Amino acid sequence: MPYRQTALTRKNATEKRDGLLRGARALVAADGFKAATVAAIAARCQASVGSVYSYFESRDRLLAEVFRSAAEHEIDMVRTAVADTGQQATERLAELIRIFSGRALQGRRMAWALLFEPVSPVVEEERLVYRRSYTEIGEQIIGDGLRRGEFLPQDAGLAASAVMGAVSEALVGWIRPESPPPSPAVQADVMDGIRVFCFRALGATR
Repeated sequence: MPYRQTALTRKNATEKRDGLLRGARALVAADGFKAATVAAIAARCQASVGSVYSYFESRDRLLAEVFRSAAEHEIDMVRTAVADTGQQATERLAELIRIFSGRALQGRRMAWALLFEPVSPVVEEERLVYRRSYTEIGEQIIGDGLRRGEFLPQDAGLAASAVMGAVSEALVGWIRPESPPPSPAVQADVMDGIRVFCFRALGATR
């Protein structure tokens, strides 16, 4: 008689799989993707190495899911914060920059992993989706601002790519794992400096 999963066995399998993902994400948040080896994930979750492979076809696929989960969480926070189209575009863009930069400066190790840490091609595909999502959010905001005359005339998509590139690159030295953590005052100065630069580049009129 063929084996058939019951509701309980499916529930247990889902919980074990989710537990492995949580364990892997905790390792990435602490020490980056390089630390999330299959052996380390198994040890953290008190599971066997073989059991990890029973839920994920490869380490790369597991880490791609970890990346996707962490990235979606960050993007959802930004989308929620800038969703009010009744606000001025400058206010929404300032909020995007504040949340992106602030969370990166506070969660430096995870931010470095999501933005800059060398990863496999499978995980890099998720990174491209992550970056494109932010650019699309920025393009919508800048497009709204252009229609309202809040920014100087320009291509919204190109401007959004440039803004998000500037924000990410401006954070490199501050979120590098070996660099000392910046104080709250320094974090505030960094975020404000990034905002001012981006607004000047866009020709914000207010």
